[in-house]
Amino acid sequence: MEEFETRAWEDAPEAELMEDSEVLSPTDVQSTCLRQFSSTDFIMEPGIFSTLKRYFQAGGNPEQVIEMLSENYQAVAQMANLMAEWLILAGASITDVQAMVENHLKQMILKTFDPKKADTIFTEEGDAPAWLTELIEHSTWRSVVYKLAEEFPECLMLNFTIKLISDAGFQGEITSISTAAQQIEVFSRILKTSTSTFLQSSEDLRHKAVVEFAKMACHGQHTYIYAQVMLQILSQENKGGNNIRRLQQEITKYAITNGHNVTPIQLALNGAMTHPRAAQALAPMLARNALNPADITVLFKLYSLQDPPAVELLRIPQLLELLIDALFKPGSKINQEHKGKYIYLLGYSASVYETPKKGNRSRQVNRDDLKPTQQAIEKVHNICQGGKSAMELIAEINTLYQCIRFPVVSVGLVRWIEFVVKEPSYFKLCTESTPTHLALLDEVVCTHPLLHSRVLSLLVELFESEFQDLEILEQLELRKMLLDRMVNLLSRGCVLPVMKYIKNCYTKGDTDISLIRYFVREVLEIVSPPYTVEFVQLFLPLVENEDITGSMRLNTDSDLVTEFIAHCKANYYCM
Repeated sequence: MEEFETRAWEDAPEAELMEDSEVLSPTDVQSTCLRQFSSTDFIMEPGIFSTLKRYFQAGGNPEQVIEMLSENYQAVAQMANLMAEWLILAGASITDVQAMVENHLKQMILKTFDPKKADTIFTEEGDAPAWLTELIEHSTWRSVVYKLAEEFPECLMLNFTIKLISDAGFQGEITSISTAAQQIEVFSRILKTSTSTFLQSSEDLRHKAVVEFAKMACHGQHTYIYAQVMLQILSQENKGGNNIRRLQQEITKYAITNGHNVTPIQLALNGAMTHPRAAQALAPMLARNALNPADITVLFKLYSLQDPPAVELLRIPQLLELLIDALFKPGSKINQEHKGKYIYLLGYSASVYETPKKGNRSRQVNRDDLKPTQQAIEKVHNICQGGKSAMELIAEINTLYQCIRFPVVSVGLVRWIEFVVKEPSYFKLCTESTPTHLALLDEVVCTHPLLHSRVLSLLVELFESEFQDLEILEQLELRKMLLDRMVNLLSRGCVLPVMKYIKNCYTKGDTDISLIRYFVREVLEIVSPPYTVEFVQLFLPLVENEDITGSMRLNTDSDLVTEFIAHCKANYYCM
């Protein structure tokens, strides 16, 4: 254990910057020193010895110094040590007492920190003191530096400390520190660490990694360009290149959401400068975040040629979202003369792929899947925009199921369903036990695992919505139906995200216990060993909970609850 001892910082600067003694008279020097001696606990200050020397050289009275230092000595630091020792003797743990002292010191530092005084550490000594290196070895004090660096980005001492922290290998902790973006060495290390973290994260944890990465990259225009160029180079690698491309797109999306116009950078990185006409058509639509029939026509003509621009230019997520909304958002108005062009461009971006020809730089464009993709988009577009009733929609189920196998159609269909089921009156007017729109989501989930997270987000939003127009029992039945959709998601491979959400619902205590019980029962009926450790860690506490499964137990070895618990304890008890 580290004792709470007070020790002098021999290499610390003087408490105050005093005037040169050669300029001041001895009387003025004595007056300045006496003013310092009269401050509380000045004898504990790092600059006490240099101040005493200065005072005596000016002819100061030793007795007066002794008297002043004694009278103003209140032993604040020693009292803190004494109180800590008393707490430990009274039974408090050493760890708790140390944490208590450290937290209080953190609050005091954050409250009283002066960046100008901190910078004098370097201006007076010309080098970093040894205690600074010791300080960054402790996570408590590193966290203080991070908070101060956010508040005082211009402080020399804090910037230098951030670099020391990075040099010491703790760059993974400072991904959100804007100060780090001002130092190329630190930023490069963080960029490397954050990219590795993203690539190694599971799908359900990537969102957090992306947000932290994007916040850091979008700190300034220089950091955004630097990060995107580096990621563009990495995206060309065969191994992991597609994941890096996704990270690029997520950063771009974050920048757009926060009001930054990154269109020129985005187009330049996608090679638009080799196709100036395509770039001229894309730039205004991306900058305004709105489609333009005239620019769409230009793109349609360019991509109808035998030697079209690179398909990557059409695969800009922002453009794809605009096309999806234009074709599938309820009430979207598209001129019939241009509708075919929208469908063509969306279908082209989703189905056409290019392969380089051997021996030269030209590309071979494969459009074999373009026509069926166009036809599927058009069929589903006509159904979605036709204003069909629930009964009329059932008549189109076969067509919808056939077209759902096209990923781009499923994305558009999910977008359409999002708008329809969020209408306040939708569930009030719905007479089906399982609305057709949500049944279509089940088919999307079965066919396209990459859309699982988007469907789950919609189901969660609906589950947490307040249906004030419905009776209490009707609300419970509706939420049970939504839980059925989540169980279907779980059965199709979206296990941990669904389990984490339900576990969180129970932990927060804002969900009717009967709904948790219903979910547990449904899951128990479809799962079978072997289970992953992560699944058992999330699900077993719910199954063991008497409030949830007490009424489901038959006190025999044949009920599902007892079987699941027995199997887990036999095979996972070491968890």
